[in-house]
Amino acid sequence: MIQVHLNEKDSIAILKPNGALSESDFTSARDIIDPFIENTGNLKGIIIYVKRFPGWDSFSALITHLKFINSHHKKISKVAFVSDSMIGDFVELIARHFVEAQIKSFPFDNFEEAKTWIISKKK
Repeated sequence: MIQVHLNEKDSIAILKPNGALSESDFTSARDIIDPFIENTGNLKGIIIYVKRFPGWDSFSALITHLKFINSHHKKISKVAFVSDSMIGDFVELIARHFVEAQIKSFPFDNFEEAKTWIISKKK
């Protein structure tokens, strides 16, 4: 399951995975994020906030996640991985070659720093 909180004031979506990610998690995220993007034109950023990345519950969930990224990366300016999991560092290195959004990793205890980075005009 994934909790999605949309901070409309700062134009940030905060995603908090709790357990292995499923296809329905990305459908739920899309149902919350997409109407905001349609009304405002974009989203400043997404914060993925999880102590340890839980993985996916199936291969189809991974594919759905990749489709979610593909359909949103041009509409979102920044993505912050706030986690003690090494996957954030890996994604930061690999994804910058495939997505337009800026990607940056932060330690789990640095949520506010990640939020400040997304709101700022700095890279």
